[in-house]
Order: sequence, then C-alpha cells, then structure tokens
Amino acid sequence: MSGVEDGVRLVAYFEIPVTDLDRAVAFYEGLLGVRLERAVVDGHPMALFPPADGVGQATGALAAGESYVPSVDGTRVYFEVDDVPEVLARGVAAGARVLYPPASVGDGQVAELEDCEGNRVALLSHA
Repeated sequence: MSGVEDGVRLVAYFEIPVTDLDRAVAFYEGLLGVRLERAVVDGHPMALFPPADGVGQATGALAAGESYVPSVDGTRVYFEVDDVPEVLARGVAAGARVLYPPASVGDGQVAELEDCEGNRVALLSHA
C-alpha cells in the first residue's frame, strides 16, 4: 500500500508569488529555458509554466496579486534540471542569490536560490 488513494496526485499544481510579473517571467524563462504563457486566472495576472508531460509531474505558474507574497520561508518548489551548477550560474547572472550551493544528494545534486522576487526555489538533478 502506497498511502495514496487511486486517482490522487500528491502535487498537481503550484504557484510562485511575484510582485513584478514581467521581471519574474524574464528571470524564469532565462533560468529554465522555457516559455511561459500569460493568463489571467480568477482576476490574477499569471504566467503558466509548460504543461507537465508525465504522470505524477506537476506544473504551475508565477502569480501576482494581493494574496501572493514572495518569501524565502515556507514551501520550496524544486525544478528538475539537467545540470544544477549550470542553471544556478544562469540564475546568479540574472540576479539570484545562492542560498544553498550545489551538493550531492543520493544519485543527484541539489541547490537553492533566492529568485528575483524574493522566493526560495530549488534545483534538482538526477545524474
């Protein structure tokens, strides 16, 4: 028994709070090499990450609005990347601050950074 009922995905969607959506879109597109799609959801300006392409994978958005407050405290979103040091270097070049330098964990690497909005996000690779 896995502890998860059939049809339940533990994480399906996330939102990263931002105060300046244009700045955050430029940062994340450069950091991750993806295109974000702008939308307004329930009256909030957002930029959607590409849809997940596998079962159990989550997708999310950058979200601006009164209830979206950037912070280095709280939940950490981990972005899976091919090369943690390379992606971290792109983040630093775009103004991010390293909060946890690359470290080996199991069969991969992790690192954490403070994004352009003041959020703690993490990078993870399995190689």
